[in-house]
Amino acid sequence: MESLHAPWRIQYILGPKRAAQGESPFSEMARAGDDEAHHIIGRSRCCFAVLNTFPYGAGHILVVPYQQVATLDELMDEEMLDLLKLVRRCVRALKESMHPDGCNVGLNLGRAAGAGIEDHLHIHIVPRWLGDTNFMPILAQTAVIPEALKETAAKLRTALAAQN
Repeated sequence: MESLHAPWRIQYILGPKRAAQGESPFSEMARAGDDEAHHIIGRSRCCFAVLNTFPYGAGHILVVPYQQVATLDELMDEEMLDLLKLVRRCVRALKESMHPDGCNVGLNLGRAAGAGIEDHLHIHIVPRWLGDTNFMPILAQTAVIPEALKETAAKLRTALAAQN
């Protein structure tokens, strides 16, 4: 039997778990000002796009409103429109730079729905390729990410910037 090592996952497994109150990690990273260090690939007026540090698959993007809200009802119409426009741009950037066969786009609202950060909604964009599902996520609860986040972020930043 061969072993597959994913050492970046241990940070998530052993890292401190935050309480559901207070400022979210998304709010902290949006304000930090070091987009490259946080893998932020794009910003718009009301939201930003960031690579998921603990992705389900290569190119997994989160689109997050700056305003920390838990539900869609708490967003103003302008924020909702800006959020979806950035989702559209990110899907386009993924298609241009990673050539997926499709994308999963969705929200997990509330703990029961699988929200890891339930007090700050965010939209997941996960590029998918035909035949990309294998035994690893099912049996080993492991995702195989073929490219480092830094390199993926650089490609997606370039693709997003080209859209302006």
